[in-house]
Amino acid sequence: MRYRDRTQAGRELAAALVKLHDEDELPDPVVLALPRGGAAVAVEVARELRAPLDVLVVRKIGAPHQEEFGVGAIAGDDPPLLDRATLAHLGMTEESLAPVVERERLELRRREHRYREGRPPPELRGRTVIVVDDGLATGSTARAALRHVRHRDPARTVLAVPVGAPDSLDALAAEADLVVCPYRPAFFSSVGQWYDDFGQLTDADVLDALRAV
Repeated sequence: MRYRDRTQAGRELAAALVKLHDEDELPDPVVLALPRGGAAVAVEVARELRAPLDVLVVRKIGAPHQEEFGVGAIAGDDPPLLDRATLAHLGMTEESLAPVVERERLELRRREHRYREGRPPPELRGRTVIVVDDGLATGSTARAALRHVRHRDPARTVLAVPVGAPDSLDALAAEADLVVCPYRPAFFSSVGQWYDDFGQLTDADVLDALRAV
């Protein structure tokens, strides 16, 4: 199974969530997209659930000089959530990552300001918060997002992705009240391998998604 693009993936994910909503499993939902890729999926979910859509910007923390090698993530003003075992393996400390964390936090704030266009963050207290991304590989950004949401006193947290690595999905079951993922391939190397079209989205694409609901 492969998805044609994020729109199709969003519609299939939305169908699974609508079924849960009809069974009263998702009362008073609000949908939070992890941009950029998650926005194109989340807009379909929000439409079908008739729920408000906003963003939760999370930034991966990459190892210095190896930015694609993730060692943690940050969300909001929370302290960085770091993989201590990986840091130890690389001979790194939290202090040595400080410049990377600061750079990513600045980018996080830039994106929040750009995407929200002056709107305050949504009120999450007492609501079902559905965190949506276009897929789950290691789960580091999703874990940071879910912990950030927990601090805002939701009634229930849901992680919803169209495709994910089974081990990572199982590990995140402890972070969310519910994990929804229609496709859990046994052999998983990257999110993009399960899409025909997995092109990079732009800030303008994220804004278009937010304005569409």
